[in-house]
Amino acid sequence: MFYYKYMFTKSLRRISTLKDVLREKIPKQKQIINHMKKTYGNEIIDQVKLSQILSGSRGIKSIYWEQSILDEMKGIKIRGYSIPECQSLLPKLNEGGEIQPEGMFWLLMTGDIPSIEQVKLFQKEIMSRTYLSDEVEHFLKNIPRNIHPMNALSMGVMMCQNDSKFKISYDNKDNTNQHWENVYDDALNIIAKLPLIAASIFRKKYYNDYSPVIKNNDIDYSANFCSMMGFKKSNFHEYMRLYLSIHADHEGGNASAHASHLVSSTLADPYLSISSGINALAGPLHGSANSEVLKWILQLKELHHKSNIDITKESISRFVKSTIESGNVIPGYGHAVLKITDPRYDCQREFSLKHLPDDELFLIVDQLYHVVPDILSKYEKIRNPYPNVDSHSGIILRHYGLKQYEYYTVLFAVSRSMGLLSQMVWDRALNMPIERPKSINYEYLHNHFKKYLFHKLGYNLYR
Repeated sequence: MFYYKYMFTKSLRRISTLKDVLREKIPKQKQIINHMKKTYGNEIIDQVKLSQILSGSRGIKSIYWEQSILDEMKGIKIRGYSIPECQSLLPKLNEGGEIQPEGMFWLLMTGDIPSIEQVKLFQKEIMSRTYLSDEVEHFLKNIPRNIHPMNALSMGVMMCQNDSKFKISYDNKDNTNQHWENVYDDALNIIAKLPLIAASIFRKKYYNDYSPVIKNNDIDYSANFCSMMGFKKSNFHEYMRLYLSIHADHEGGNASAHASHLVSSTLADPYLSISSGINALAGPLHGSANSEVLKWILQLKELHHKSNIDITKESISRFVKSTIESGNVIPGYGHAVLKITDPRYDCQREFSLKHLPDDELFLIVDQLYHVVPDILSKYEKIRNPYPNVDSHSGIILRHYGLKQYEYYTVLFAVSRSMGLLSQMVWDRALNMPIERPKSINYEYLHNHFKKYLFHKLGYNLYR
């Protein structure tokens, strides 16, 4: 018995923890980045057009983001791996099941595909951090029922800020080389607490359930999150693994990533920084797209029901065209960068074909998939007529009983926090400075273009 216990303990010691891997990688990456800055610091890597400045800084290359990059022909690549490659290589809890967000977070942090043993060890570490202080519990118990769940989530995270290891270390003026380790501890604590906070909000807001939310130490992150909300179906747990994994990061230029990156660059602690990202996600132009898709699909269904007509490709085509002619976009279609069907849509479609092939809303989504691109491709202004990630997730969540639209963004926030927090760790490890881009005004534009535009038109902005 002693021999087997000794061998088991010895085998555990051979498993590198996430922090072990980072300790090995960070000095090498710092050396590479410092060399590049010293050698190529004056090289031009992009040129900026006025149209980009006046269009939300669209496409301007100005943020260093370690975790992922968006390829217009392959979709998001997490540390160089496409979504299909991640599905093939990352560990799965069940044979034939979906990848786990614990493995995705490891990949985001290190660039390495973790072993099953490393994922299990990491799960235990996350579970050991899954608890809330009495003050946070009290706050969540007293949130008003009419509060938006994203508002509650952001405040719930900030209420945990008193426990920030980074803030304590910074206030104590500890060595800056230790900053990344304290941000790492904060990051893991936030990832562990988010499902607990989110589940508490869900139960109190929608079910008036004020009983304590109890975690289960014997199940994985996704199943635990679902169970704490009250969802027990194993297939939904499987989908949550996929959902949390594929939404975890989408490079650094989107609103939530940029917001959290900016705030973190001021050396605000991760609790404040991630809350800024959560607040950006709450904006209707960023984080609530899948609920808008679901509402639109339900409108399509209701219109057919009231008109007592069958849903066919022809009737869907008419509905799509009427939506466009009324001046609205087709929700869930198109993308600012991609020129293909979003691979994150593809993997959700595969999940639906496997687990809910006869679901009424999935059948509509499937018909839309065969109808909408042909219609949109006829409009010159539309660069990408194909479905994106938001085109599918809402109908799957609804299938498993999660019908509260406004809560969908909370799920998005729990997932996306993994990418945002992993970048915060690397920003502190690489000693990245505060963000400070240069702004311009009309006077600057007038002076810059007067020879080419304003002077030719005989127009003076300040006459």
